[in-house]
Amino acid sequence: MNVPRYAGWTVVAAAFAILFLAYGLQFSYGLFVTPMAADLGLSRAETALPYSAYVFGYMTLSLVTGPATDRHGPRLVIAIGAALLGLGWGLCAFVTAGWQTYVTLGVIGALGMSVTWVPCNATVARWFVRRRGTAVGLASAGTSVGNFCVPPLAALSIAYWGWRPALLVLAVGCAGLMMIAALFMRRDPESCGLQPDGDPTPPLVVPVTGMTLKQAVRTDAFILLTTVYVLTWLAVFVPFVHAVAMAEDLGFSKLAGASVLSAIGIGGIVGRLGAGLLLDHAGAEVSLVTIFGLQVASFVAFAIATTLPLLWCAAALFGLAYGGGVTILAPICSQVFGRAHVAAIVGTLFALTALPCALGPWLAGWLFDLTGSYQPVLLLSAAVNVLALLLSLLFGRAVRASPGRMATVR
Repeated sequence: MNVPRYAGWTVVAAAFAILFLAYGLQFSYGLFVTPMAADLGLSRAETALPYSAYVFGYMTLSLVTGPATDRHGPRLVIAIGAALLGLGWGLCAFVTAGWQTYVTLGVIGALGMSVTWVPCNATVARWFVRRRGTAVGLASAGTSVGNFCVPPLAALSIAYWGWRPALLVLAVGCAGLMMIAALFMRRDPESCGLQPDGDPTPPLVVPVTGMTLKQAVRTDAFILLTTVYVLTWLAVFVPFVHAVAMAEDLGFSKLAGASVLSAIGIGGIVGRLGAGLLLDHAGAEVSLVTIFGLQVASFVAFAIATTLPLLWCAAALFGLAYGGGVTILAPICSQVFGRAHVAAIVGTLFALTALPCALGPWLAGWLFDLTGSYQPVLLLSAAVNVLALLLSLLFGRAVRASPGRMATVR
């Protein structure tokens, strides 16, 4: 007798593909920094600033795309975003002045990118309860696999075609495939007559429950979790934007620099899968403390690295920590605040972290231009992750002190 496959795993596969394509494109930006700067006559900070605007834009727009996913479902939202993502990055290949990158990448590209992480992870979190961490970990692994696979292809394309044709082909290809993958995204199991995890459907339909956004933001758990991610994401995009330049400053080639980004991707694959399993078995507090401890170690390793193998080790360790941190956010929100409005809740938290995320790469470029070294910003990045680790303990205490499974509304 054939047992039908649970449709939730198809949603996981589609989310994996969307995140692979979107973040593979995003994490290739570091390869375009030095040729773009040379072509347009920009400094490191000036080249990083449009990317910072892009990060701020797409994270802030999660305030819109999160509730839109709850209301209209992920399929339409992601398809529209994919078209905008390809348009923004594709037009960036034709810029002739620095200010134009703020329009193409910082506005149009940001609109498109805002429909990826929150809609994908929140949707997958709706389809599972017992295996929520594992399922989101598998879907989120697409981000790290894209981080591993796409930058080397981008480096080879730049070497053969130049940075402009390479960026155009990358943008159009990723956007087209994302639109195909969006066709397989479904809102939640209940809309398909199913139950989370593929469990048998009960005689009576059980409604999807959980806090509203207004209720969630009034809890100590939401405030602490937001603060934790504000701190850690202040530094999280620094390696993605500047790792290639770090390698080049040490005398290595652009392809060698791309290998550092790929090392982040390898670590991220392990981190995303491992963090999902850790969350399912050990809980949120242990997972967060472990992840931020590893992230502290990774920034220290970057600061002292002088050889390519040491850069690979630092990058893999960073990928392990970063991949785990982003993977468990949506499952933790679903666990603490319920499934009904999880996309809006995660989207709001995501938007509140937008400014520090955006400032991080620009501050790193500014400090480099000021000091001639990346070491100061790497050590500062380690310090803010120490604070995130300590606040994770308070978050765990706030959740444990709450009656039942959900946080208490103040």
